[in-house]
Amino acid sequence: MDARADSPLAVQAEGVRKSFGKTEALCGVDLSVPRGMVYGLLGPNGAGKSTVVRILATLIRADAGTALVDGVDVARKPATVRSRIGLAGQYAAVDEYLTGRENLEMFGRLSGLRKADARARATELLERFDLTDAADRPSKGYSGGMRRRLDLAASLAARPPILFLDEPTTGLDPRSRLTMWSVIQDLVDDGTTVLLTTQYLEEADRLAQRIAVIDRGVVIAEGTPAELKARVGGEGLEVAVVEPADLERARTILSRVATDEVFVDPERRRVRAAVADGPRALADVAGQIAAEGIPTEDVGLHRPTLDEVFLALTGRPAEDDDGAAATDEGSG
Repeated sequence: MDARADSPLAVQAEGVRKSFGKTEALCGVDLSVPRGMVYGLLGPNGAGKSTVVRILATLIRADAGTALVDGVDVARKPATVRSRIGLAGQYAAVDEYLTGRENLEMFGRLSGLRKADARARATELLERFDLTDAADRPSKGYSGGMRRRLDLAASLAARPPILFLDEPTTGLDPRSRLTMWSVIQDLVDDGTTVLLTTQYLEEADRLAQRIAVIDRGVVIAEGTPAELKARVGGEGLEVAVVEPADLERARTILSRVATDEVFVDPERRRVRAAVADGPRALADVAGQIAAEGIPTEDVGLHRPTLDEVFLALTGRPAEDDDGAAATDEGSG
């Protein structure tokens, strides 16, 4: 496979395979990541997401297949590839005994910047990631969200055109996750290409312009969020009940008009399902619920979610990773 650095693709992979002992983590992965966007690699724990990133980042070698990053073969010229990428993983890689400023200066120097340039870049990144007030404190005392922002800042020390983010918001609280989403979007607005691995369907839907769904080492679907949702077909009808005890009655009513399985969400006291004729189904369900006297918070139509897409593609919810390939890559 041949490509140039000015190719419209930032990342291209064909037939990538990787095994760990007798476990086949990747079974022939193909990827085409256009420049200047967030490309989501979506799948549950053990699906193979992190193995893909580690191969593209030259941390491990594939057993078979080819991969280009910025037009450079990752197996033949790993040093060149490393000079063109940034990498931030699930766990902050910063030195907790150094201050935030010292960490960024160190990463700048390791990336080949001169001392003065590394210092200036560190100051710039501290401001950009809202870490200036904590710049001269040891990162050991940073919150989880601050450490993750510092790790992301460190990956940008050399201004790489391509950034690999391997589940960057895992373990963060909702507020910190929203902050990270904003930072990632700003990077893309500035021209950075981001390959984002995530097991959060909401995150992929919110950030990614295109998504590859990977399951048990195979890419099983690829497209825009809208294209993937279209594969489920039809509109969805959702009922939110006031009392949890009414969930089963609502599910029974909804099942009469549903074209597929009815989803029950006990925590949010909601049931939903795909329907063929949205307005007619809405009227039927609303009438039956009223006739049975079930108190509701909401009854309405909605577009399919990525949760429903994943269930349609794999036959199980995204959080159900039973039987997923167990690799040495941790959670991805």
